[in-house]
Amino acid sequence: MMGPSESLAQLLQFSVMPIAKVLVMCSLGLLMATRRVNILSESSSRKGLSKLVFSLFLPCLIFTQLGSAVTLGKMIRWWFVPVNIVISACLGCLVGLVVALIFRPQPQFFKFTIVMVGIGNIGNIPLVLIDAVCRDQNNPFGDPQQCDTNGVAYISYGQWVGAVIVYTFVFQMLSPPMKPANELYNIDDTVVLKIDTTDGPPELTPLLSDASRQQDSEYQLYTQVSGEKKVLKTLKLWLKKSRIQDILQPPVAASILALVVGAIPFLKMLFFKQQAVFFFLSDSMNLMGGAMIPCIMLVLGAGLVKGPGTSELGTRTTVAIVLTRLFLVPLIGLLVVSMADKFGLLPRNDKMFRFVLLLQHSMPTSILAGAVASLQGHGEKEASAILFWEHICAIFSMPVWLMLYFNILF
Repeated sequence: MMGPSESLAQLLQFSVMPIAKVLVMCSLGLLMATRRVNILSESSSRKGLSKLVFSLFLPCLIFTQLGSAVTLGKMIRWWFVPVNIVISACLGCLVGLVVALIFRPQPQFFKFTIVMVGIGNIGNIPLVLIDAVCRDQNNPFGDPQQCDTNGVAYISYGQWVGAVIVYTFVFQMLSPPMKPANELYNIDDTVVLKIDTTDGPPELTPLLSDASRQQDSEYQLYTQVSGEKKVLKTLKLWLKKSRIQDILQPPVAASILALVVGAIPFLKMLFFKQQAVFFFLSDSMNLMGGAMIPCIMLVLGAGLVKGPGTSELGTRTTVAIVLTRLFLVPLIGLLVVSMADKFGLLPRNDKMFRFVLLLQHSMPTSILAGAVASLQGHGEKEASAILFWEHICAIFSMPVWLMLYFNILF
């Protein structure tokens, strides 16, 4: 039996080493972006590598890990994973609303503050931490292969919910503020109304001329005839505005495909059983998925080469967002997971399941939120500054939370 000092040393090892590995990989990315090395210094090269990770490496990893681990019964037992993500986003946004009301950022950054506090990274960094923890042969979760497979499966199972939240709620929240009408249309504040009364008194002038009545009749006839066409156009417009194509991003599509394959035993055997017909395909995708974690860490480290940039958010609000996201939101998440466990909503004796739920509350702001800010053209510099300071501070906050989680779970 281990003594208290050995137990504390092992707890420190499992808490600090994953962050140390992440820091090493990010440092290499930062080195690749310096002028001396000049490999990832150009934004185009970083964007190209990010697109490769997002469109190829991450979907391959999700399909192979989630598809091989999931079954129809497990999908039912894992129902709390997507629910936990929704709860995390709702509670986080409520906390973000309180922060925005207290610190009163500029009006154009009010919704931005709510999103930066409320929407966490539920994909990339948790995957890296799971990989770093499970790679150790002496990890507390047992067999490294099983540990990694289960952890990636749990995280991937909730990816589609995060994508729907980002490309619907976050997309609307980070839309640029509306401009005043006089600024938008160049309307002068001084309006001169000129009434021509040469044809007679206004009370004798008919309200609608014959031409107007004829145009109105034609318009009513047109609306009656083309009613069905308008319905079809409205439906097409709704589908376009609902951003279904944005929601069905490659990682989400890979998650859905993996769930379908995993739920049907015959398809699962074809893809994931050795010597099966399509095993070569899943094995190749597994090799491609292995490149996701180092590549995303290189991109994240390279993105920090220019520092936080020029943000107009203000120091007080920036500090409040960073501290709230990294210290207060995880504490609320710990209470949520503890209450769910107390009421028997979680699978029994599954430590990795609880660990993933806790990680979903403890991450910095989602990198996808920064991507949406860039896409909308509103708050891009501010989002970059928030992400920069959060990832720097996470080097110190994450070991604290990991130590606490390991101490609670084990």
